[in-house]
Amino acid sequence: MTAPPSVMTAAADTGLGDAAPACLSDPTTLCAKVYELSGVGWLATNAEALIEKPATILLVVVVAFVVRLLLHRAIRRLTDRTATGSMPTILRPWRNRVRSADPDGVETIAQRRTQRAEAIGSVLRSIASFVVMGIAVVLVLGELGVNLAPIIASAGVVGVALGFGAQNLVKDFIAGIGIILEDQYGVGDVVDLGEASGTVEAVGLRITRLRDVNGVVWYARNGEILRVGNKSQGYAQVVIDMPVAHDTDLDRCRRVMQEVADGMSAEEEWAAVLLGEPESLGVEQITAGGVSMRVQVRTTNADQWRVGRELRLRLTERFAAEGIRTPPPLIGTANGATAPGAR
Repeated sequence: MTAPPSVMTAAADTGLGDAAPACLSDPTTLCAKVYELSGVGWLATNAEALIEKPATILLVVVVAFVVRLLLHRAIRRLTDRTATGSMPTILRPWRNRVRSADPDGVETIAQRRTQRAEAIGSVLRSIASFVVMGIAVVLVLGELGVNLAPIIASAGVVGVALGFGAQNLVKDFIAGIGIILEDQYGVGDVVDLGEASGTVEAVGLRITRLRDVNGVVWYARNGEILRVGNKSQGYAQVVIDMPVAHDTDLDRCRRVMQEVADGMSAEEEWAAVLLGEPESLGVEQITAGGVSMRVQVRTTNADQWRVGRELRLRLTERFAAEGIRTPPPLIGTANGATAPGAR
């Protein structure tokens, strides 16, 4: 027994039946292909919303994750090669110079390169993830029928506002990337940043933390660092000026200073940290109080203060043994002038 024609018409109108959709006139459409495979009219009619859009969104998400994975892998391979590869040509003379004086010198350079490569790799991976995922979100919203024009316009306005409001923050980040890329300084270096100087404890993209000789911790914004004096890169030059009286035999004093420095360089304990022959340069300055005699020696940056203290001690003891007098102190007079003190 068949149903009345009115019931069949109602079923077709509500989409619950298997009435042929209107898209069958073009057999190349997705609607026609779905109806050909399933024979369900409502599924074929809504094929675009139920099949095409979810499939497109899924494809965009999968492609985004694959591209992100490939970019991260390429960045990681590049940074690993930079950190563990052969030393750049510009650093090879330094490697040859420190190999005999500082066995850990090459290892220290390698560690610095590794830290720098890891920091740059982290930044590049974050940028790659942000760009890829941002493009994927825009494509997904477009597939969902969201009007992107207001969103893009709003994002532009917000970007301009953030650019003006956070320009110092952006400046600090860009300067931090430059500091890390150029290896201006690293953790453990003794640096002079102008108002603050000390040993670097941490180098970030926004700030640099260092501790001075008094134990005070300084935080310097990378964007505000205009100059850097690094006392721990390459080698150090220990320069010592010894004051002597005006009537001193300056040639003899120069020879004595050279003998003291040469004797220190000949000792096994100090030969390992001295990178060059000491030089007694002679008269550096003549003042009303006395004459300044200079001696200098090249040493490893980690031992420059120890070498300087030891050389000053030896020079002072040798001057006392040789009878080389230091300038007399200047004593203030009643009228504000200064006069040599009693010898």
